[in-house]
Amino acid sequence: LEGGRRGGGMVYVEDWDEFLSSCEALFRQNPLATRYVTKYRHCDGKLVLKVTDDSTCLKFKTDQLQDLKKLEKLNNLMFQLATKGADTAIEPLAAPAPSPSPAGKKGRAGRT
Repeated sequence: LEGGRRGGGMVYVEDWDEFLSSCEALFRQNPLATRYVTKYRHCDGKLVLKVTDDSTCLKFKTDQLQDLKKLEKLNNLMFQLATKGADTAIEPLAAPAPSPSPAGKKGRAGRT
């Protein structure tokens, strides 16, 4: 991974784990200026994730449906860093618990 160049230089990161750790480092380095953008091109079926602080720009591109979970992981990372502070240790994400399905729709009792 090479650092981005000032003036719009972008780096496509091929490895997801490297991208995620680079995004975390970029946010911790400059939390007030770092932002991320998701872009989906339906015609190509490509998802592009971009994280930048205006001097460094990191991008990850995929066309795999199963990589949408990776977007959720990036979202959670950025939300944790933004809400808890850039100096906080990040907790590993737990698998979401299955939501209980309603047993059946019941009408109002006592109405005639």
